Amino acid sequence: MHQRRSAQWYAGDDRNSYIHRAWMRRGLPADAFDGRPHIAIANTASDLTPCNAHLDEVARSVADGIHRAGGIPLNLPVVSIGETQVRPTAMLWRNMAAMAIEEMLRANPIDGVVLLGGCDKTIPALLMGAASVDLPAVVMPGGPMLTGTFRGVPLGCGTDVWKLSEEVRAGTLGAAEFQRSESSMIRSRGHCNTMGTASTMGLLAEVLGMTLPGVAGTPAPDSRLLEAAHATGVLAVELVDADRRPSEVMTRGSFLNAIVALAALGGSTNAVVHLLAIAGRLGVDLSQDDFDRTGADVPLLVDLLPAGRFLMDDLYRAGGLHAVLAEVRDLLDPAAITVTGRPLTDHLGDARVYDREVIRPRAEPLRPHAGIAVLYGNLAPDGAVVKPAAASAHLLRHRGPAVVFDSVEDLHARLDDPDLDVTADSVLVLRGCGPKGYPGMPEVSNMPLPAKLLEQGVRDMVRVCDGRMSGTAYGTVVLHVAPEAAAGGPLAKVRTGDMIVLDVANRRLDADVPAEQWAARDPSPEAAKAYAAPSRGWERLYVDTVGQADTGADCDFLRGSSGDRVSRESH
Repeated sequence: MHQRRSAQWYAGDDRNSYIHRAWMRRGLPADAFDGRPHIAIANTASDLTPCNAHLDEVARSVADGIHRAGGIPLNLPVVSIGETQVRPTAMLWRNMAAMAIEEMLRANPIDGVVLLGGCDKTIPALLMGAASVDLPAVVMPGGPMLTGTFRGVPLGCGTDVWKLSEEVRAGTLGAAEFQRSESSMIRSRGHCNTMGTASTMGLLAEVLGMTLPGVAGTPAPDSRLLEAAHATGVLAVELVDADRRPSEVMTRGSFLNAIVALAALGGSTNAVVHLLAIAGRLGVDLSQDDFDRTGADVPLLVDLLPAGRFLMDDLYRAGGLHAVLAEVRDLLDPAAITVTGRPLTDHLGDARVYDREVIRPRAEPLRPHAGIAVLYGNLAPDGAVVKPAAASAHLLRHRGPAVVFDSVEDLHARLDDPDLDVTADSVLVLRGCGPKGYPGMPEVSNMPLPAKLLEQGVRDMVRVCDGRMSGTAYGTVVLHVAPEAAAGGPLAKVRTGDMIVLDVANRRLDADVPAEQWAARDPSPEAAKAYAAPSRGWERLYVDTVGQADTGADCDFLRGSSGDRVSRESH
């Protein structure tokens, strides 16, 4: 057996090893330091991350499993980001959380790690940090909440917030009724029950090979989640014994498998920036175009909000992730392994679909071509993305005049102005919402529709933005426009009245402005006034170093990895 990494701290009889052991002897017996694997439980539980609030209970089951397998479990609280709570946007803190996780995993006497996450940015940050250290690691996803109902109708958290709030603005739902739905929507512990970013990234963590096979998508209150947590603790010890590391598991083939799954599931567009960032930490050759090349022709099989009708506990009941993957097995890389050491496809043998309304047959998909489409043009030289599965089919080829907003504040101030020159054919353009400009790339791209159009029955319009949108959102929204306006991107040049041409079939996004006029046009000075200009702290470091959406919006100094070696003693 290879020497445990933790032995670099605990083995020996000198003063330093004495210090390291003695300060841990608060209930640990002497044989805890005899070569047993020390496993950190990187725990993102927090009352301010409500979707992760139950992870302390999950951590206890993980610890029991580690004990059973002969390891030493060690609770390691790490930075937790509550998607619904933090301002200005949770995405601002993803890279910081990943950096803090990386440094704590490297700095401490541990041999492996179990990564506990659920809410949108927590699993991406955990995977980014673990990839940069490359210690044996396994993800334990916290799982989705159960379905709540309002007036006898199931509620999709996130998606129905957008829908119900628009009905209030349209005058078809009273404010009091809207507020009454608030206590019905969040029925239990767990993250969003739609196919939003949290559900998407929990499922894709398994497709990447980084979870115990079969665990992703288990509802948070389901007793089987704690059973899986116990088994994950056992597996963590086995990973250390086998010295199986994330770089062996998350290969290019694993990421391409995740892209296939993303399309079949109808998953969140946010997966694009997260998968690109994780791949960047591993040095895996993955580009934005891989999402289009690999996923564009994959059929949408899962009928879940926001692209469909059902919710996450329905998916679990219908057969879960493995049943979906079995339908597209021929599109998966059979060489890509999981943390078990066996290929992902080996775990699909007995997968069955129990409800064909929720998981459609490959021959009868909801949509035949469901993957993320990557667009280019004079508005997006480095690309933009759109999710056809969540869009209105009649708007995927569209030409209309721009109505431009220079900031989120400008949008809120003018959107419902009765005198706003806007029709259903207009294209709403919002800029200043990219990684540098906001800062942090907020989920504002799915702009509300003007009130006067809502009153006319309009429920979708083409919208273009350099920010992101919630994975629970829907509509014909072009997002992640790169370069962003604040980084000198051409979105800063668009003026109200310019004709915007969206042609998803031909992967184009253009402003129909003569080339000479376009080249000579200056960026909007009003937009520039609203760009972020922090003077200190993480925001300053972030704005100075963050990359664009097409590379995953990671900070330039965090791409790549440094391994697990610590060269110097602390005393």
